[in-house]
Amino acid sequence: MKRKALALATAVLCSQANVVNALEVGVILDAYHKSETTALGGRTEGFGSSHSELSLSQDVANFATAHMALVGEWNEQESDLQLEEAYLQSSALPGGLNVTAGRFLADIGYLNATHSHSDNFSERPLLYRAFLGGHYFDDGIGVSWLAPTDRYWRLSAGAFTGDEFGEEGSESSIGTWTLSTEFGDDIGNNASWQMGVSYLSNKTQTSGHHEDEEDHDDEHEEHDHEEHDHAGHAHGAEFQGEKLYLTDLVWKWAPQGNNRQQQVKLAAEYAYVDDIYGAEFDHYDGWYLSGVYQFDENWATGIRHGRVNLAEEHEHDGEHEWEASRLTETSVMLSWMPTHTQRLRLEYKHQDADHMEGTDNAITFHYQVGFGAHAAHSF
Repeated sequence: MKRKALALATAVLCSQANVVNALEVGVILDAYHKSETTALGGRTEGFGSSHSELSLSQDVANFATAHMALVGEWNEQESDLQLEEAYLQSSALPGGLNVTAGRFLADIGYLNATHSHSDNFSERPLLYRAFLGGHYFDDGIGVSWLAPTDRYWRLSAGAFTGDEFGEEGSESSIGTWTLSTEFGDDIGNNASWQMGVSYLSNKTQTSGHHEDEEDHDDEHEEHDHEEHDHAGHAHGAEFQGEKLYLTDLVWKWAPQGNNRQQQVKLAAEYAYVDDIYGAEFDHYDGWYLSGVYQFDENWATGIRHGRVNLAEEHEHDGEHEWEASRLTETSVMLSWMPTHTQRLRLEYKHQDADHMEGTDNAITFHYQVGFGAHAAHSF
């Protein structure tokens, strides 16, 4: 864990001289068993925990909220403890404005700004694991504006150091910046929809990284001595470019809008990565489509199908060559929620690939339980 991240967390939690509300503490415990390791990160084979979380939140006078989240991951090969969030967020600005400063989840795509324990499946879609390392958080500042309109419309922008986006930190003060908008509305009394468009500019490797052939050769040599099976904990985006475009569409249906007993949710996202770093290809792209049916207060089932089109480096006759690769993944899940704080999930995953190693089929048993306070989930 970096020193500046620890200093940031200390500053956030110690800046509360005029606190008026009690400290809110939340805990999420995550445990799973997975039969096989599958491609592109996520959960690994065996027993483990992918996203156990300790969160602390408190109001600062009447103008802001301080929040910190510490996340732990464990499996049979390694363990990791990381400061995922440590920020101050305004709560009293006029005109629908909101400012966030510190370490936080970037507001891009449909899923990135949400915690993974609120997901409908045990792992994020392929495009998130390939292009965002599962989820992208970083140190920076963000601004959002909620329009005073009858139809929901929100704009947001962020500037980040870029140190958490890849394996290497950024040499510039602003390594990445984001811009996004989302809007939605109701359809009668039973249905609603939301659509979003996002953009991420990645300058982390144009400010001094991989600029000369000697550095590039050193990377190949290091790469040859490491296992590269697209599995294990995700630490930054593995497939990067200078530009990332995202678009998402979500539709929900529930009787009279009450999703406690019954709900249908359809979600789709598409990602396009341009100006690729390191690979002799024009672009990467990926998509997924998911459907979840909550047929009872305690039970839900769902299916998700997605694909990413990438480029893999292979050695042929002593030379490194780039080859187009494709990974397709289908997940089917059944979820039981005995209480609103507990979830037991059984999930089957099937992967199929061209020119990519590490693909497999897997069965995952997944259990989550929450304690204490936790923020409401978004649309």
